[in-house]
Amino acid sequence: MDRALYGREAVLDEYGLAARLTGITPYSFAPAGYEHGDDPPVTVFTGGRGMGKTALLKQIRNAYRGGTPLALLDCAHIEPPLDHGPGWNPLTGALAELAVQLSPRVLTAKPVEFPRLALGLAAVAVTGWSQEDDDRARRDLQRLGPVLATVDEAKGAAGTWVSKVLAKLAATAAESTAPLAGLLAEATVETVMEEVFGRSQRKSRAWYGSYRNAGGRGELGLHQLAVDFERGGRRQEEAEGFLVGALVEDVRQAYVGLTRRGTRRGRPVVLLDNAHLPLGRRLVEPVLRDRSAGSRDQLVIVASSRDGDHEGLRRATRKRLPEVAHKAGWERGADITSGILAVELTPLSAAHTRAVFDRYDPEGCAPADLSRAVHRLTGGRPLAVALLGRAAGGVPAGSRGGLTPGALLDLTVELREDSAAVPVADTLLGELLPPGVRPDVAAVLAAAHDEESARVLARTRLRGASAEGDMALLVRDALRADGWPEGGGHFVADPLLRALLLHRLRFHDADPPAHAAWRAVHETLHRHYGPGPAPDRLRQDLALGRTEEAVTELRLTFPGPDVPGWLDRLRVVASAPYPREHRHTGPDPRRAVALGEDPGGPLPDGLDADATALHLGLRRLLHAVWLLTDPLALPDDDVVDKLVHELRQLSGRHLTGTSTLWDAATHWPRDIRAWRGLTVPPGREDGV
Repeated sequence: MDRALYGREAVLDEYGLAARLTGITPYSFAPAGYEHGDDPPVTVFTGGRGMGKTALLKQIRNAYRGGTPLALLDCAHIEPPLDHGPGWNPLTGALAELAVQLSPRVLTAKPVEFPRLALGLAAVAVTGWSQEDDDRARRDLQRLGPVLATVDEAKGAAGTWVSKVLAKLAATAAESTAPLAGLLAEATVETVMEEVFGRSQRKSRAWYGSYRNAGGRGELGLHQLAVDFERGGRRQEEAEGFLVGALVEDVRQAYVGLTRRGTRRGRPVVLLDNAHLPLGRRLVEPVLRDRSAGSRDQLVIVASSRDGDHEGLRRATRKRLPEVAHKAGWERGADITSGILAVELTPLSAAHTRAVFDRYDPEGCAPADLSRAVHRLTGGRPLAVALLGRAAGGVPAGSRGGLTPGALLDLTVELREDSAAVPVADTLLGELLPPGVRPDVAAVLAAAHDEESARVLARTRLRGASAEGDMALLVRDALRADGWPEGGGHFVADPLLRALLLHRLRFHDADPPAHAAWRAVHETLHRHYGPGPAPDRLRQDLALGRTEEAVTELRLTFPGPDVPGWLDRLRVVASAPYPREHRHTGPDPRRAVALGEDPGGPLPDGLDADATALHLGLRRLLHAVWLLTDPLALPDDDVVDKLVHELRQLSGRHLTGTSTLWDAATHWPRDIRAWRGLTVPPGREDGV
């Protein structure tokens, strides 16, 4: 069943981008008209992990399946067959899979046949073969069966042709002292044509006459193709590109053949997930080259790329998703890569996030601000929004009123009816963390503020975790390569990824109340920033549940002339991750302190009445800012009002900073209610 793809209407509406590329509407397959005539761009959806690229491709597949020839291939998951020979590689495996998926009969149209591709794959299948490994050659040939079945289902699937090919190969190998690749290719192709192909299909061999050094003779082209494939390097790339062209030509012929003219509606579709990987480039670049040279075909290629700055997109027409809802505005230029329309998938809006939560919580039992808080935490990343919305819907209606973003991370969620529920935080982390990065290692480094402190943690807490070098730099490079943001006072800058890693750091060892791993990491950072009361050191105090040194430092530095600097230190200290308890129910303990309902601990000795009042006020203010800026918590109007009161009280106390503190009392509540970070100086549009 299709899932709702909020915010993706620009692609899947009745006359959205997909309809204008294929010429038919999704689901109903009614004529829609072609935006780009006979020269469609290769469309590449770009976006980081969790931005919904895979889900969108699957939705396009569901919308057009049965209406036009269609294939979906994940370039990250082409599984090599057991004990394959050098005639198989990811590209030949991918081409065979695409042909099989594209071949079935669709609405009012005959199956697509792939005789040219079948001949090319047959020519390279026995590359590297010798009489000592004919069992391997038999397996490699048998794997051609599904592609040959697109030419003749009975003969291709029967496999009787395999024994005849092996017999001819053995005779050829025994009689020749010349390099075998080309000769074996000729013997294989001849047998396949005799045993599987009909008379009309045998003409497809002539297409290889345009291959290098073939001189118009198809048999020589196939011979040279096999030789080049075996050579490797640039020659193999040329051979692979020609095999891609064979698939495209077979599809084209299915649309222009005289006996089939007018019987097909719309264009065929190839969907390539993770096309930023080398295999994706090897599949797409030959098509781009041929189209740039003037070749025209019927194929609609829609791909996804996690790397929006990929070299292969250097001259692409770049659009954001909403911009292509009615017209793509793409034009071909002189550069080959201008044949690409790169569409950046935009995050879900707050309204889309609310719609997701309304779907799973139609009674509205969850807090009104929960969806907006989830939007702030996730940045509108569709994968996370959908999973957290589903998790909220799985909570009994009577218990949803106490949900917060942090509470959602503590839950488990059923992704499939036939499998057990899985932890929300671990599932999200598994989807978002770059491959090769160990979650336990990244969780330690997520506590760091910058690269320097991350390297301190790597040296002290992660010794022996890698023999390849500094773990902090390895993780930094992996995050960069994966497109994650940097900076903002955190080594792991993205709020969602950092929250997931810190969740793992605190709760993975299941050792409350000690939380040994959490304490060890934050104590290490505390020592690193010591012994003075630097904001980063005080932030570690808060992460360890200790607030008094921070309150004391804020009290001692409050009279100083640099009030914006003092507010910024308050903001930095209060950005500490809160050491919360797993599945805690009831109000956040910081709330009672912020409201003055809980004194928050004893007072320091030796304070007079004025200093005592200031100390208590700053304790309330610190807890208010800590709670209100926590991405795992919900805003609280009572605490916001208390924040305003405390800042105005401080405004009356300060000799020179009255105006700045009063502005903070005005603008910080606006920042909080607008779901943005606190601005410093208060109210500055480009403030932090």
